[in-house]
Amino acid sequence: MAPRPAWKGYLKLSLVTCAVELTNVVTHAEKVSFHVINRRTGNRVKRIYVDAETGKPVEDEDEIKGYEVENGDYVHIEDDEIEAVQVESSNMLALDGFVDKASIQQIYLDTPYYLSPADKVSEDAFAVIREAMAAKKKAGLARIVLYRRERPVVIEPLGKGMVLTTLRYDSTVRQPDTVFDEIKAVKLDKEMIELAQHIIDKKATKFDPSGFDDKYEEALIELIRAKKAGRKAPKAKAVSKPSNVVNLFDALKKSLAADNDAEAGSVKATKASSKKAPEPKAKPKRKSA
Repeated sequence: MAPRPAWKGYLKLSLVTCAVELTNVVTHAEKVSFHVINRRTGNRVKRIYVDAETGKPVEDEDEIKGYEVENGDYVHIEDDEIEAVQVESSNMLALDGFVDKASIQQIYLDTPYYLSPADKVSEDAFAVIREAMAAKKKAGLARIVLYRRERPVVIEPLGKGMVLTTLRYDSTVRQPDTVFDEIKAVKLDKEMIELAQHIIDKKATKFDPSGFDDKYEEALIELIRAKKAGRKAPKAKAVSKPSNVVNLFDALKKSLAADNDAEAGSVKATKASSKKAPEPKAKPKRKSA
């Protein structure tokens, strides 16, 4: 079953528009989740709203959103009044600028979504916009109202579709210098940097997300299985803490040597497994009488 769209609207490039929809990139379907239960009865516990002053439960029809204008004084806002608030980006992704995706600092990137045409009629216009951006190697900037917030977004081609990534506002991002300014400048030995570069070269690999395993999730599943079978919870595995590096140069040399030994062992194992057993010698043919 196709995932439910997170948003539906239109993508616009100048006078060209097409119907589009957003789909969540991330799924949490396989995540381990827990319910809160009553330890004594084994029944699930549900949360209810209570009046902060009287302590009495509040019925659904009596709940209303409020914005505090002064201490204890609220402006009441109905849900339908919020739904009536509409701006262009509520249902229109207007591409009003194009940039190199690499020019956007990683700290501004937030949540990715798949962007695809919402119907057959929109496929041609969608493909034209996608291919034009791909040819120019540009990403489009737009705005979208998502979950009752307007968010800046960047849109880029991906295969037959596109990826929309919400961006954080500059006012919400803590700038790096507010944290990194406290890091003291140090004078480094050129040879130590070269040793570290050699270690990086030895560990160079290709990005393969299929190789990522959630070890914590696996440990939770192991705990659940043990409890379900009536066994005691598995004992916590001791996690060794790294010791302080006394001599950085020696630590780098030992790290490189260890990587070289590991690589040599891997090569030997590969060669050993690739060796073929000797083929049996052919028997001499008998001469005909």
